[in-house]
Amino acid sequence: MTSSQPKTHVHPGLVMLALAMGGFAIGTTEFASMALVPYLARGLHIDEPTAGHIISAYALGVVVGAPLIAVIGAKLARRTQLIALMTLFALGNGLSAIAPSYGWLIVFRFLAGLPHGAYFGIAALVATSLVPPDRRAMAIGRIFLGLTTATVIGVPAASWIGQAVGWRSGFAIVAVLALITVAMVAMFAPRDAAHPEASPLRELGALKNGQVWLLLAISAIGFGGLFCVYTYLATTLTAVTHVSPGFVPIVFAVFGIGMTVGNIVVPWFADKALMPTGGALLLFSAATLLLFPLAAHSPALVMIDVFFIAIAGSLGVVLQPRLMDVAGDAQQLAAALNHSAFNTANALGPLLGGFAIDAGWGWTSTGPVGACLALGGFAIWAVTMWDDRRREQKLAVA
Repeated sequence: MTSSQPKTHVHPGLVMLALAMGGFAIGTTEFASMALVPYLARGLHIDEPTAGHIISAYALGVVVGAPLIAVIGAKLARRTQLIALMTLFALGNGLSAIAPSYGWLIVFRFLAGLPHGAYFGIAALVATSLVPPDRRAMAIGRIFLGLTTATVIGVPAASWIGQAVGWRSGFAIVAVLALITVAMVAMFAPRDAAHPEASPLRELGALKNGQVWLLLAISAIGFGGLFCVYTYLATTLTAVTHVSPGFVPIVFAVFGIGMTVGNIVVPWFADKALMPTGGALLLFSAATLLLFPLAAHSPALVMIDVFFIAIAGSLGVVLQPRLMDVAGDAQQLAAALNHSAFNTANALGPLLGGFAIDAGWGWTSTGPVGACLALGGFAIWAVTMWDDRRREQKLAVA
């Protein structure tokens, strides 16, 4: 589907800055929630594996919301959708900050997750409509820089504030960031109109494509390893690495720097060799996750390993343009589904990591469990490449 063109002149840099601001808000809540698990558990008088379910609730909201909103909003202008989605995101996080109980917090985290995937999917379509085809990954990477910058600045700040003031303050800060995004998108995003042929049924056409499902499976499984380690990283650092609580935000900042570097460097390779870059990232991720149990006993080594684990977080920048390539006219749904899959991984990784910890395998068991998920993603990547070659051969014969 050809992207609808803006009716007024826009500055691509300002548009991407506004979109990245939304990524910053989303990244802060998504990753800060994991960093705040120990403090949240104490505040609500629950154990940490139970507290980790708030992460799964948010991820479930993303999984449900991304395709649902993408289909329902098919006939709306993208600028209108972005503003509405960030408003809902602000509401969900504001309510999370005042949740009276664990049960209500689960509900509000689910609500906050609903607009996440659709926002990133629509933002990717807006960003790529402003650049040449051979720079799509770079454009998507710039939006994701908002998310990764959040892991460098927003998450450590939320972690420090969570220690000093309380975990509720982290969600309140995100609500404010979301409202700032609403204002920026309203000012800078192109005033577009919905494509005249867009419809919910047209978007649902993406679900008929086997390549779409394979790519989503790569994201849902392959990304899980990163979240498996990240969710329990704070406790691993204090219980295994034996660092002080004040050192924990520094390691999270290192993780954020790794993600930022990945989203700057990897898109350059992806624009030249999209799927080979994805396969290489999955193998790289598996290797770094396998090293985690060894690195976790040294503050210096764990920071190095966490930095490299985080680089694999740029896999989404690779899969997003590929999904857009294979989705045909169903661009909006395909772009949003990538973030449903990403947050399926966000739910799956912590869940499997929690099982391993509860089984008595230790806090560092999240590394090998995560490596298995990364290798599972690579296996699906191999099937995807085989299926793509098979399709090309059939077309050549025909």
